[in-house]
Amino acid sequence: MQRLASSRRLLQAALAPARANSSLSAPAAAAVAAPAPENGADAVPKMPAFDYTPPPYDGPRAEEIFRKRAQFLSPSLFHFYDRPLNIVDGKMQYLFDEDGRRYLDAFGGIATVCCGHCHPDVVEAIVNQAKRIQHSTVLYLNHAIADFAEALASKMPGGLKVVFFTNSGTEANELALMIARLYTGCNDIISLRNGYHGNAAGTMGATAQSNWKFNVVQTGVHHALNPDPYRGAFGSDGEKYARDVQEIIEFGTTGRVGGFISEAIQGVGGIVELAPGYLPVAYDMVRKAGGLCIADEVQAGVARTGSHFWGFEGHGVIPDIVTMAKGIGNGIPIGAVVTTPEIAQVLTRRSYFNTFGGNPVSTAGGHAVLKVLEKEKLQENAFVVGSYLKEQLNKLKEKHEIIGDVRGKGFLLGVELVTDREKKTPAKAEISHAMNHMKDMGVLVGKGGFYGNVFRITPPLCFTKEDSDFFIDVMDIALSKL
Repeated sequence: MQRLASSRRLLQAALAPARANSSLSAPAAAAVAAPAPENGADAVPKMPAFDYTPPPYDGPRAEEIFRKRAQFLSPSLFHFYDRPLNIVDGKMQYLFDEDGRRYLDAFGGIATVCCGHCHPDVVEAIVNQAKRIQHSTVLYLNHAIADFAEALASKMPGGLKVVFFTNSGTEANELALMIARLYTGCNDIISLRNGYHGNAAGTMGATAQSNWKFNVVQTGVHHALNPDPYRGAFGSDGEKYARDVQEIIEFGTTGRVGGFISEAIQGVGGIVELAPGYLPVAYDMVRKAGGLCIADEVQAGVARTGSHFWGFEGHGVIPDIVTMAKGIGNGIPIGAVVTTPEIAQVLTRRSYFNTFGGNPVSTAGGHAVLKVLEKEKLQENAFVVGSYLKEQLNKLKEKHEIIGDVRGKGFLLGVELVTDREKKTPAKAEISHAMNHMKDMGVLVGKGGFYGNVFRITPPLCFTKEDSDFFIDVMDIALSKL
């Protein structure tokens, strides 16, 4: 009760200015992209025009929702911003709060919304399937799961043709690790420091950031040196980092391993691109030790990097197992593991079953996502507009000393803030201030990295050049206020 009372007092103070404006009608407020600047402040950049006005919202206000959240939901939940937002509507690359105020979404629900919020084709597929049958079981036949599996397999290289559906990225990675261990008969797994793969027993072991690890049994995982071009000991020399994988095999295992799991670009870790040349060498070492190579594509996959449909393709490798979630559902809870027919056979040794994996509604939505990506050429847009946005971010780096690094590909971009470029001292407080300034001007963006000092820029793939210009103008002003 003490925590609840304290949370209520904090929110009442934070929302006091907002209540004064709550009499605005939704359509009227929708025309206002962000609050007016204080006297003497920089003018708020103009948000690109967008032909949509959300319906009036008459539901609970932020204060009431926050009170219920504090009382009935897990205390582990946290929120962005000094004044937490009550988001009630979304359309394509924009979100709307309880007053109808529009925000440019540069976070995409943590790299999850790829086609755009409430994309009509995806919504239609989900609604039509829900009207017909929401759930049966994979013990019966249904075309939705088979059609989506076929479409997903067509996007994979080599012999990666067998799909297992799950409900999340954590579930997908748990299953992938189990498959690797079963197939090889080895328990030892190698993952990368700073990587994130989920929060269940096996995936928490593979995750290598103390922020996300509880004090529970996590066995059989060895964490290799992270090939981080910005903070790593060997800069961009991927082969030097890979030597640590070989040393783990030789000095930390029997000489045989079950597998190696990594992201192509570390998402939660702060949009860290692996050093060039690292993955081909590491894959070769692991395979010579009898292990399988697992590509965690939960954030980097499904066209987000622009140059390729899957992040691992940018490194010139073909994994033995690929995991995915987030973008394949555009917000619908769904994950998947894709592997070869031979490797897939290991799950026939016992009964493997997932009640909701391959649910007709989720797979109908996922199939619609693949169709939209192709029809609207969103991978090409991620490459073209994402490259432009990164170029503009690098120009901001030249202007603002606080920007230590700009990295990533397509619409998986990171901007690391530091108070000292030589020492690379994380600017942890500054990034929170900047995020609040950007929110007040109408831009929502994420943050991450081990130190929490990296902007995570992962918008829907329909993000435009005009959106990019607005984003840059807003970030420029926000950084100038620090």
